[in-house]
Amino acid sequence: MKNQVERWGVFEVRVDGPQEGNPFVEHHFGGIFRGKNETVQADGFYDGDGVYKVRFMPSFEGAYTYETDGDFPAAQTTGEFFVSSPGDGNHGPVRVANTYHFAYEDGTPYYSVGTTCYVWTMQPEAVRQKTLEELSKGYFNKMRFCVFPKHYIHNFRDPETFPFEGTPVDNTGLSEENFSYNVDFSGNDWDFTRLNPEHFRRLEQAILELQTRGIEADIIVMHPYDRWGFSAMPREADDLYWNYVIARFAAYRNVWWSLANEYDLLRAKTLEDWEHYAALLCEKDPYKHLRSVHNCVAFYDYTRPWVTHCSMQRQDLYRHVEYTDDYRTRYGKPVVWDEIAYEGNLDMGWGNISGQELTRRFWEAALRGGYAGHGETFADPEHDILWWSHGGALHGESPARIRFLHQILTETPGLGLKRGAGSFDEIVGVPEIGDSGAYEIHYYGFGRPSFRDFHKDDRASYRVEVIDTWNMTVEDAGVHSGKFRIALPGREYMAVRIRRI
Repeated sequence: MKNQVERWGVFEVRVDGPQEGNPFVEHHFGGIFRGKNETVQADGFYDGDGVYKVRFMPSFEGAYTYETDGDFPAAQTTGEFFVSSPGDGNHGPVRVANTYHFAYEDGTPYYSVGTTCYVWTMQPEAVRQKTLEELSKGYFNKMRFCVFPKHYIHNFRDPETFPFEGTPVDNTGLSEENFSYNVDFSGNDWDFTRLNPEHFRRLEQAILELQTRGIEADIIVMHPYDRWGFSAMPREADDLYWNYVIARFAAYRNVWWSLANEYDLLRAKTLEDWEHYAALLCEKDPYKHLRSVHNCVAFYDYTRPWVTHCSMQRQDLYRHVEYTDDYRTRYGKPVVWDEIAYEGNLDMGWGNISGQELTRRFWEAALRGGYAGHGETFADPEHDILWWSHGGALHGESPARIRFLHQILTETPGLGLKRGAGSFDEIVGVPEIGDSGAYEIHYYGFGRPSFRDFHKDDRASYRVEVIDTWNMTVEDAGVHSGKFRIALPGREYMAVRIRRI
């Protein structure tokens, strides 16, 4: 049916308008969308070549009307459309649930197992297609990536597109040996009043590609690794950019907002700037997508009311996800460890842990009631393509184990785990809400017990399973009650799951 969209889909109104002068700053366009249960006002944006668009994500089924408006005659339009039931795999946006966890808007639990590919959207087509091929294997359900290009080790090639019209600084001669954080931006020639729609089309295509694979798009709006001057734009340019990003992307149901990657390294920005960007999001995003900001060293104040969840990087070499319980208590929000070091073999300590250790950190975070994020940094001397930044091929051992963990998490009764009572040498995960004795996962990490004794209710029966988190097996250990012993293989990364029948 013409003018039909599914619930939580994207309905778009397009009009032709003026392209003379600078439409990005000289004209405005927007719309109001009305249904029985909601009225939403959304900003539009200029998409180049005289085309203006406004997008809307309906949260209910049924008949809707719309009115668009602007400062040019063709902007005045009206119409009707119908919202049908959501299609397969469409559960709506992810929201906070049970204080420390997440669920889709239709109530389906969402257990985050994320990955990072900072600038995969700016790579050659062959690399992007290989990235999508890997993502189609179902390892992850969230991906962090940037709007701006990245200047850092293994990231000296110019991107295929830039966010603004202009000319970048000549990067001839840049190498790992002469890399510096202190970059002179003066060689760039950008017009910060003219955005490049093609750059943003690639990003929204990526958002849709992730959506079809059931992956949330965690959009990093700003970051410090920059040789082009995007990290130090004046407030007026920042506001134009932020408003444009929100207007283009907010109607996609799988969007999350990350104000920045490592916000505390953006020396040109102040706390007042970050609160200003957050205020823009709260005002301009009609759908109230998840919002956070990621640290390098100093955590942001995650108690701020605009923050929906904690987006954390480890602060300590040895203990990080082990603090999940404490941060849940301190901030009263979901704890997401978006960076806890990457599986790889780089010389940098953040990029050379083993697949076993990264998998262990995922399990530690999950059973303590939080969520962890993956990254991969295997050196590629021939092509210098690393998953953590460019995407491409995955080489590590952790992705399949992370997928296995996700399957275990989806079998949690209710919604979400928290840390339960256990011995000093184990982590016990129990349901966030409900009878904790009815479901338990005992995880031994790098311990290697050959057996474990349990003492449960004499009057109830319990199904016991031995989970090998590395070899990805679940072995039935029978039905037990009272006091019983479970044999274990005496190797690392084992768990025991106990479910009351």
